[in-house]
This record gives sequence, structure tokens and C-alpha cells, in this order.
Amino acid sequence: MTRTLPLLGLGALLCGQAGAADLVQWQDNSLTYLYGKDFKIDPAIQQTVTFEHASGWSVGDLFLFVDSIHYNGGRNGAGDSRTFYGEISPRLSFGKLLDRPLSIGPVKDVLLAATYEFGEDDVDAYLLGPAVDLDLPGFDYFQLNTYYRRPDGDRDGRGVWQITPAWGYTIPVGNSNLLIDGYIDWVVDNDDSYHANLHINPQIKYDLGKAMGWGVKHVYVGLEYDYWKNKYGIDDKGYVGHDLLGGTDQNTASLLLKVHF
Repeated sequence: MTRTLPLLGLGALLCGQAGAADLVQWQDNSLTYLYGKDFKIDPAIQQTVTFEHASGWSVGDLFLFVDSIHYNGGRNGAGDSRTFYGEISPRLSFGKLLDRPLSIGPVKDVLLAATYEFGEDDVDAYLLGPAVDLDLPGFDYFQLNTYYRRPDGDRDGRGVWQITPAWGYTIPVGNSNLLIDGYIDWVVDNDDSYHANLHINPQIKYDLGKAMGWGVKHVYVGLEYDYWKNKYGIDDKGYVGHDLLGGTDQNTASLLLKVHF
């Protein structure tokens, strides 16, 4: 229970600032199925079911996801044939808190961003730092979040900085749309045994629901691309299984089916 206290405290602040009236302004929930090969460190073939939630609040916004990961014909380093991983990411908007726009040039808003990373294999970490929302031509949204990372306990990666842009971009295609959205996690420096790493994870999705007359932004098919240099902060060249397993630089794609509800 103690590991969730920082986020519970932030949630209490959200509720205290906004009161009961129109606290949640909008929300979206979805389930995604992914099937991919050529993953590194963990078993090469993986199937993942992901629950995602995004919402706008009168004092900020919230994004969270939980991955249920299944390994095909293999086990991870802990001996498990499946695992889970998730993140909870609330952000406080200073523009909403002050009830006035903070737009300057391309900057639409200034925020305080937090993330709690959690998983089965002792991966818990807390992230906190400043963020801005940008108004860039063509983009549905563009966030630029920066974080100071603090893993739970004595885990590696304490006191390093991470830069995380996130975006969405819609392209009309025939009688439907192609949505390109995703994020980049760039851990820019090292500690003693946690290596700087770069994780690029966009999804390229066709709005099948719109094309088939089932409704807009409900059913998508496409690909998720996953590039991760020095995966998990493990130096590719120093990886003990480099010659046998091909190092820790991951470059793969997964088939995707996504349903919003």
C-alpha cells in the first residue's frame, strides 16, 4: 500500500481543487491486442493485451495503462510464462488551476507531470517533473514531459532524467483515417549500472470502424513499432548474452487490434 501513497496524495489534491462539479470533463477507454516477434531479453514471441484509460479533468489530465504479456514458448528471467506491467500518469495543469491561459508561442499549457511504474518483477519507480503541451501544426496533440526518476528501494536508475514526448497525428485516407500516435522514453544519463536508453513506441492505426460504418474512433487495425536501444537500461555491448541472444537493442513490430469503449 505504501508504494501508491504519492499518487493517492496527488489524487486527493485533484479532488480538493476541483470539488464535485464536472471534475471529469471527458474520458476514453480501450483494449488492445498485440502479436509480435523478435523481442529482446524476454522471450522473442509475445502476445499482449493492454487496457488504456485517458481522461481530461478540470485540473489536469490522466493516462494509465496495464499490459498483460504472454510469452509464446518461453519464459522470462524470473521463470514466468507471462507477466504484467503498467503506468499511472496524472498531470496537473497550471492553466486550469489558475483559470487563465498560459499559452506562449507554441506552448499551450504548463503542467506538473508524474508517473508511477509498476510490474510483477520489482520494477516500481516514481517519476516527477515539468511538462508542456504544444500546439504544433497538424498534430491532434503533442506533449513534452520531463521526469526525474526515483526507483523503489535500491534498484538501479536512481536520480536519472527522462524526456517523454507523446503525440497524435491524423491523416485522411480514402473514406477513413490513419492515426499515428505514441511516445518516446529517452533516459538521457546513466547511474552506476543503469545505462542511458531510448524507447520509441508509435502505433500506426487505420480507423476500420469508420470505413465499415461502425462509428468513428471505435475499432482500429494496424501495427505497433517498438525500438528500444539498451532495453531496460542494460548496455547492449556489455550484455552477457550479446553473442548468443543478439544484445539488448530491440527493433520489432506487432500486429494490432484496438477497440475503444
